[in-house]
Amino acid sequence: MKKQMYLFFSCIIALSVSCKDQSSTNDVVNGNSLELIDKNDIERIEPPNWWIGFENDKLQLLVKHNNIAEYTPSISYKGVSIEKVSKGDNSNNYLFIDLLISETASAGTFNIKFKNGSGDELIHTYQLKNRLKPAEDFIGFDSSDAIYLITPDRFVNANPNNDSPAAMEGQEQLLEQTIDRNNSYARHGGDIEGILNHLDYIHDLGFTAIWSQPMLINDMKEGSYHGYAITDLYKIDPRFGTIEDYQTLSQKAKERGMKLIMDQVANHCGLEHWWMKDLPFKDWLNLQDNYEKNKNNWDWKTTTHSNHRRTANQDIYASQHDKDGNSDGWFVATMPDLNQRNPFLATYIIQNSIWWIETAQLDGIRQDTYPYPDKDFMSDWAGAIMTEYPNFNIVGEEWSYNPLLIGYWQEGANNRDGYDSNLKSTMDFAMQAKVVEALNEEESWDKGLVKIYEGLANDFHYANPKSIMIFPGNHDMSRIFTQLKGDVANTKMAVATYAMMPRILQMYYGTEILMDDFEIPGDHGLIRTDYPGGWQGDTVSAFTGEGLSIEQKGMQSFMTKLLNYRKKSKAIHDGKTVHFSPFMGTYFLFRTLGDETVVLIINKNDEPITIDLKRYTEIGLDGKTLTNIITGETFDWNDAIDLSVKGPLLLTTKTE
Repeated sequence: MKKQMYLFFSCIIALSVSCKDQSSTNDVVNGNSLELIDKNDIERIEPPNWWIGFENDKLQLLVKHNNIAEYTPSISYKGVSIEKVSKGDNSNNYLFIDLLISETASAGTFNIKFKNGSGDELIHTYQLKNRLKPAEDFIGFDSSDAIYLITPDRFVNANPNNDSPAAMEGQEQLLEQTIDRNNSYARHGGDIEGILNHLDYIHDLGFTAIWSQPMLINDMKEGSYHGYAITDLYKIDPRFGTIEDYQTLSQKAKERGMKLIMDQVANHCGLEHWWMKDLPFKDWLNLQDNYEKNKNNWDWKTTTHSNHRRTANQDIYASQHDKDGNSDGWFVATMPDLNQRNPFLATYIIQNSIWWIETAQLDGIRQDTYPYPDKDFMSDWAGAIMTEYPNFNIVGEEWSYNPLLIGYWQEGANNRDGYDSNLKSTMDFAMQAKVVEALNEEESWDKGLVKIYEGLANDFHYANPKSIMIFPGNHDMSRIFTQLKGDVANTKMAVATYAMMPRILQMYYGTEILMDDFEIPGDHGLIRTDYPGGWQGDTVSAFTGEGLSIEQKGMQSFMTKLLNYRKKSKAIHDGKTVHFSPFMGTYFLFRTLGDETVVLIINKNDEPITIDLKRYTEIGLDGKTLTNIITGETFDWNDAIDLSVKGPLLLTTKTE
């Protein structure tokens, strides 16, 4: 009842605020009359709006305007006060205003007035909003989820009108305009509307969440289709759509019981970011001298790149030189490295993440290049978000094949240096690789399926194994079908193994139809191939099945049945895991909760084989009838099982 009352009054208040005339009026707020002049004299104020009711009652506004440092701001609004005003040390065009938003503040709009010594006045109308739902109702992704990763430029082009947004009324000029599907590193035209139009397809495959590569604007000269060279952290790229489109995506996903995860980047921005022409502080970037000396004649050779020695974060013997080389070097020349040790930039990044959670009603964040920024800041960043949203989730990208490093970044890790990341989830690149090795290698004592067995045994190291994210592949590595050398049976076994593990599951779009990068293995442009059927005139469509091979249709059907079972399986989400060492080219893994037991049998044998089931008696399946999750056939678990076909076998004790 408390939550219902909260939502009722929130909606009433929000409606009353939205219906107010925003022209120059005498408004009454909590009994106080004040003059509201609806103006926007200031070039930029970020965050562009905020909300009442946060645990943290502080808000820091970045104000960007010509000579704004010569002005003094003032606010007259009940519950909102200015605590401090700071100037940048590198430009006269910035002010940072620290606000206190007390419990007495109500949703509404108010003026921020700026006056200089000559009596000149500038006015900006700022808005505080009511939150749409309580903080505890932001439920993050977990082990019950299967996440569909999309490269939005390459999924579906539903709206060709936004392919060249400069031609659209009201759009600013963008540096990279050309759509060229023959160039794997150019823009291809995929957009938010394309994802929206195919939410049912994603849902019906069995996925419960969508993670899209960044959709914020990348106004770069070339090669920015991937989204990681952001040039405005508060703007959706018009080639993908509008902020309203993004909000609709979140809403429509939720209507189907699906979650939306936003890909964010705290480590770097794009070289064409609006602040690069006028940085507020001398230490806003790492190695900023490189940029200052060369910004009018930029060349990649002038950049000090990251040494990518991510182990320096944990290495007790690491030199300061190596530590700085990892965190302070630029990821690439077109992505300036942000200095999160600058407290104003640190606050800016944290507030930006919270702004997007509220604006888009997000269900999670994927944080790019997690080990590269200042690691103390990353703990503060994740901690600030989880304080505001205790049931939320964040996954950090740690591309390491060492479980010790993966475990270090997870909340609750027993780190000898005392570091706590406040991060619930990290990515299991180690286990991803072990499955590929296991299926590609010939069986022997220390090769083949034993790699899965021993890899999963490393879970003793993790604070919470089922909160780690596993995946067959992603946007930065060869397609799983390519990694497994085009072997369909091995690909199905890999997918089934990842899906059955005590993990959060993520898959890259196209895995369900065996997309590959055989032509140039590892090439990012090829890995991120256009999804067939996503463009007008495509002769092959994964959405309708037209033009797909028998193998592709078979894989699509296999994944649909597997993921839709997984969606409802409490045993896979939260059950006990028991596995047995590989035996005669097979590997058995069991997940059990209550009266549900799910069995995965991996069979690498090309010839028929019979396995004695007495070895697995402790599981308690003797005499029970199990159902094949993929085919629907039944099997009585007695003395032995005949495995006639190479591939995965998935069985369940559930009868419905």
